[in-house]
Amino acid sequence: MNKKIKIIADDKIPFLKGVLEPFASIEYLNYSQITNEKLKDVDALLIRTRTKCNKELLEGTKVKFIATATIGFDHIDTKYCDEKNIKWLNAPGCNSGSVMQYFASAILSLAHKKNISLKDKTLGIIGVGNVGSKVERFAKTIGMKVLLNDPPRERVEGKDKFVSLDELISHSDIITFHVPLNKEGNDKTFHLADKNFFNKFDNQKIIINTSRGEVIDTSALKEAIDEDKISSLVLDVWENEPNIDIDLLSKTDIATPHIAGYSADGKANGTSICVNALSDFFNLGLEKNWYPKEIPAPNNSSLIEIDCSNKSEQEIIFDVINHTYKIYDDDFRLRNSVQSFEKQRANYPIRREFHYYTLKLKNVYTSLQEIFMNLGFNLEQK
Repeated sequence: MNKKIKIIADDKIPFLKGVLEPFASIEYLNYSQITNEKLKDVDALLIRTRTKCNKELLEGTKVKFIATATIGFDHIDTKYCDEKNIKWLNAPGCNSGSVMQYFASAILSLAHKKNISLKDKTLGIIGVGNVGSKVERFAKTIGMKVLLNDPPRERVEGKDKFVSLDELISHSDIITFHVPLNKEGNDKTFHLADKNFFNKFDNQKIIINTSRGEVIDTSALKEAIDEDKISSLVLDVWENEPNIDIDLLSKTDIATPHIAGYSADGKANGTSICVNALSDFFNLGLEKNWYPKEIPAPNNSSLIEIDCSNKSEQEIIFDVINHTYKIYDDDFRLRNSVQSFEKQRANYPIRREFHYYTLKLKNVYTSLQEIFMNLGFNLEQK
């Protein structure tokens, strides 16, 4: 192409700066600065969830390509984009390993704090896509019973693997949400967990939401907590982010600022999906299957050494996963500075997923080694 295409990119998309400059004219903006006026002569847009791509933003612009470096795409008016022949894409599965790590740290931290044996518990997973499938694998690997609810998959694959929502509610001790946000249609998930949902609880349950805040009706959730229907609550996502409900925050056991998918690995995956799709669409000539050359190291050691003597299997798994990610650090930051919700997301500490770490375990038995290998850890060879 003789004339360089023009791109506007969210300035918080990691690993992006310097990559497209040889092939395109690119400007980096804060999401709040991405306006209709700014997009008048722009060909492509690289965004995150905070940029609402709708008629108001896009009408009268030259934009013909939008990529969001996120799993979710409810911030893109896909119908409008399709009508205007604007190519759009998300990054499905990019941070699924990160969200699974978050779930693992959350559930093991709760179990450690409240002396819960997870092998005695049944986990209900609502939404079994990229993330839900990894959560399912984790839960089964550590010995939990699992129930799955996913109507779109059930319609394609049959009923064998899935249960109804009512059955999941009835038989689960822990319920975790991994659905997209659908505001209408057969698979509507907006306020999926409403007053009617919580009224079906016949015993106390642990609730975990890392999907979208609007999947749970905040007022119904608070009412369920006040009625002792919920024993523990873990929230990474909130209605009306970043202006979250302070009363709800006070009722949670673990609260974080929408960072479950924020591992450095997940971010690298999301950026690479967007960059490669952009290059293919405009035939830019960027190297095939581009991926960030270096992903930064976190503050902790990549070698995890543990003496397994006199420890239960669950304690050892908790120690290992807590080394990779201490979820209460994020909880502490949010509770102590709710007003900096967005800043905490923008300046999130480097977190790496399980495959980054190598385990050196003393006095360990074979079945536990197999558990860690199945979770993606490396084992130091003797």
